[in-house]
Amino acid sequence: MSRLWSFLLTITLCVGLNNAGVLEKNSVHFKNSLGPNNILRVNCNSKDDVLGIHDLKPGQTYDFSFNDSVFKTIFDCTLAQGRGFIHHATFRAYEGGGLIVHYGKENFWDAREDGIYFTHGKETPKLQYKWL
Repeated sequence: MSRLWSFLLTITLCVGLNNAGVLEKNSVHFKNSLGPNNILRVNCNSKDDVLGIHDLKPGQTYDFSFNDSVFKTIFDCTLAQGRGFIHHATFRAYEGGGLIVHYGKENFWDAREDGIYFTHGKETPKLQYKWL
């Protein structure tokens, strides 16, 4: 029984510190590195949040930050570009939470002409998705 109480206390402290803003939030970043006059449309959501549509001019960025949930945190996004936004890709931009709650985790997505590149910021971005 004492293990259960220890576990519940640990979870309560983590959630409490998380809600108090003591621990750094996770973030997702999108950058439009497409050619001139090519708008990047970003549309992200989770089971709890619809972040809306954000149109980025070349060179612009869009970022959002959040705290992981102990139940799981997932953000799925669709990026679209080109005339009439015909070129697109839908993917999981962030997944975390559950048993391992992250703090200060950063996901960087860079939209380029040949596809969408990904990095956590410490390594060189790698092509993750091609445009459909």
